Amino acid sequence: MKRATLILAIALTACTAKAPLSLQVVRSEIARNPEASYIDGLEGKLKWNYTTGLELKAMLDAAPEEALGYVDTWYDAIIDSTGTIYKYKKSNYSQDHVCPGRTLFQLYDITGKEKYRAAMDTLYSQLQSQPRTPEGGFWHKQVYPEQMWLDGLYMAEPFYAEYTVRYVTDSLSREENFQDIVHQFSLIFDKTLDPETGLLRHAWDSSAQMFWSDEETGQSAHAWGRAMGWYAMALVDVIDILPAGQYKDDLVILLNRVFDSVLLFADQTTLMWYQVLDRPYAEGNYLEATCSAMFVYAMLKGSRLGILENVTSEDALLRYDDLLKTFVTVEDGLVNLNSCCEVAGLGGKQNRAGDYTYYISEPVRSNDPKGIGPLIWASLEAERL
Repeated sequence: MKRATLILAIALTACTAKAPLSLQVVRSEIARNPEASYIDGLEGKLKWNYTTGLELKAMLDAAPEEALGYVDTWYDAIIDSTGTIYKYKKSNYSQDHVCPGRTLFQLYDITGKEKYRAAMDTLYSQLQSQPRTPEGGFWHKQVYPEQMWLDGLYMAEPFYAEYTVRYVTDSLSREENFQDIVHQFSLIFDKTLDPETGLLRHAWDSSAQMFWSDEETGQSAHAWGRAMGWYAMALVDVIDILPAGQYKDDLVILLNRVFDSVLLFADQTTLMWYQVLDRPYAEGNYLEATCSAMFVYAMLKGSRLGILENVTSEDALLRYDDLLKTFVTVEDGLVNLNSCCEVAGLGGKQNRAGDYTYYISEPVRSNDPKGIGPLIWASLEAERL
């Protein structure tokens, strides 16, 4: 960690000043939640969900020894001895349910529990039969037919890539999978791109029949911050997983296009990002922590990997400083991430229209796992630079 970043991180809390911020956040979350089944307001209930899964992966990445028991206890309880995941239904074809499988790669390596490998096989089999649009894009969920959401790229593609690298041995199948992964990224980029801003809108309906979609393009109405954050994180993580070659290179091009536009829409004072990216400074819009943490993480990792053309490690570290200054506080010795959008989506039972008023009306809270995970990863990257 360099310059003011180290000073700011240490100054966040006196009681744990010797610990890096990534570890401080892990300890704060464990202190707030007596066990992982309390993360995300679940109050002790077991639920196979991406929010808990991604935060637990971040914890394990940051503190593999200190957090192992905490993380493994949740996965051991929710996956039975046969590898069956509690209340998981393949027929739902929810990409969200693939995401928590990413932590299983590490847990399997550490614990050797065969049930974790069996659960990973189950999730991979879902992707093999995941419903697709006519263009070959994964449906976001069975209940969202013909729709691709940017969120889904993070939910499915890093797992898809790592499973393929680790466990798919047939050369033809590996090649087909790599090609498919890149296709998912490039298809949704093309279909959600707003040519006027260069930003990506939240989702695309290939049938253009949903009430929230444009009747010609099938696009939703706005570029939502966290949706593009998910996409940026998915890109840097998959780029890091894929072997060297054209597929990796194709994704690097997309990542640079993302930041060519995203950087233009940051707040000029804080250098952070708004809940609705394409309406900065509009009345009611606000600086949002989860998307900002995601973009900063992707910038830090991308600069470390040497794949961002217009972002240096110094630039990324300055953004990290601004992330901490804008959103992070310490209360009673615990690190907090504030101004997190709790949820946003399209359609569904709530008839979410995806207009500007909708996005700024969803609840805002502190310490949402969709922000805590990226904050931990951003801190880990900053600590490596």
